[in-house]
Amino acid sequence: MVRPVSDVFKALADPTRRALLDELTDRDGQTLFELCARLTTNHGLASTRQAVSQHLEVLEAAGLVSTRREGRYKYHHLDTSPLGAITERWPATDAKGSNS
Repeated sequence: MVRPVSDVFKALADPTRRALLDELTDRDGQTLFELCARLTTNHGLASTRQAVSQHLEVLEAAGLVSTRREGRYKYHHLDTSPLGAITERWPATDAKGSNS
């Protein structure tokens, strides 16, 4: 599914969502409980489970997070593929202005 780049920018605009992505980069496949604990421990963010769940929904809508259920647990996984649309639209350039 192709998602608008604006959804990705919206998802990345919030510091709590960026911290969630950092935590999934560090250790992929975490539950909501694990992510809440890591946000508090590693970032000093004391968000409620409901608030973190809403942030994860935004990240999932942007395609940056996918989920998988196992029994009563829901595991969250990082998916960086939507970032490819950004780098395709604005490719990196070297200091001389040519594409790398």
